[in-house]
Amino acid sequence: MKQDQPRLEIGMLLYPGLTLLDLIGPQTVFSWFANTHLVWKTKDMIATDTGIGIQPTSTFETCPRELDALFVPGGFGQQKIMNDSEVLAFLADRGARSKYVTSVCSGSLLLGAAGLLKGYKATSHWAARDALRIHGAEPVDARVVVDRNRVTGGGVTAGIDFGLVLLAKMRGDDAAKYGDALRQIYRQFEVVLEDEVAMLDQDRMRRGDDGWFGDRERPANPRVHRA
Repeated sequence: MKQDQPRLEIGMLLYPGLTLLDLIGPQTVFSWFANTHLVWKTKDMIATDTGIGIQPTSTFETCPRELDALFVPGGFGQQKIMNDSEVLAFLADRGARSKYVTSVCSGSLLLGAAGLLKGYKATSHWAARDALRIHGAEPVDARVVVDRNRVTGGGVTAGIDFGLVLLAKMRGDDAAKYGDALRQIYRQFEVVLEDEVAMLDQDRMRRGDDGWFGDRERPANPRVHRA
């Protein structure tokens, strides 16, 4: 790993109702080697799914035009902006220029809506993955999918694995190894997190809200799929 390499420039889309873990896992990995631009229409505080607010650092106009990676997180708020012309125009513009076009969880659906996944293999949260076909993508049951310069991660807890895979592509395996200790610590909590999500799913179903999960079974998936 070269120590004198310039810092990467990564644009990370924000929007109301995004899943905080989808953003924070990858951003933590990237922050060691990159300037991460947290982007939204304005610099007003964004409320995430947990209620924690995040302050955008850039707007669509001020975000660098040439990015090493464009990243989109998932979340229930994503459904409200699937047809937002301003959001889709920003993604299409930066996506056409970025070296890598990436997402975690249902963020891949936004990439698809912006026309950035047509003809590519991709993944998403398992309950939203099949919807990728609508946008011309080929859904793959894997934790992280790499197809040329498209790198997509599965639901929530896949975020750090996704970040390390992308970092290895941009900065080499040695750089990604710096994050391995964090990944191992994070994985200790994965089973607990999956149990909590299952409990939340059951609660939503009792209230008549299927959310992302509905009554589907959770499939097992491989770690990384490379096209």
